[in-house]
Amino acid sequence: MSLDLIASAPKDFDFIIGDWHVAHRRLKSRLTHCTEWVEFSGLSSTRKILGGFGNLEDNRLFFPEGEVRAVALRSFDSKSKTWSIWWLDGSKPDRLDPPVVGKFVDGRGVFCTDDHLNGKPIQVRFTWLTVDSTRPRWEQAFSPDGGISWETNWTMVFTRAA
Repeated sequence: MSLDLIASAPKDFDFIIGDWHVAHRRLKSRLTHCTEWVEFSGLSSTRKILGGFGNLEDNRLFFPEGEVRAVALRSFDSKSKTWSIWWLDGSKPDRLDPPVVGKFVDGRGVFCTDDHLNGKPIQVRFTWLTVDSTRPRWEQAFSPDGGISWETNWTMVFTRAA
């Protein structure tokens, strides 16, 4: 069985393949006008799947209250030229978040979906900033008003592991 990469596979997420140390910064509560950030570390390891048309990111998050495992699953749709990203958090192992969908333009990837927070509809946006491929940055933001305003509530800065 061959697991070779397909020559036409997209290269958008090549920057994140490998092992990383992650500096996390997350708001203590979301969409409550909270300004208190919690900082913690993490580890991340990403490998290509689906012949390069997807990747799997395994995460260890060292929250102050304890370690949590999580995974991001990404797949590329060749027809729409978009990526879908699913998040599965080990603290809620029976809930796969709805996928955010989007694409990269000039080193910036934006991926959005509709979801709910505390029973209220919100929009979720993931943003990847990859202009500096040695320190890629990820941000999560929520909008309670249909995308008029956004609250960035989680950031990650990646540094390649030795």
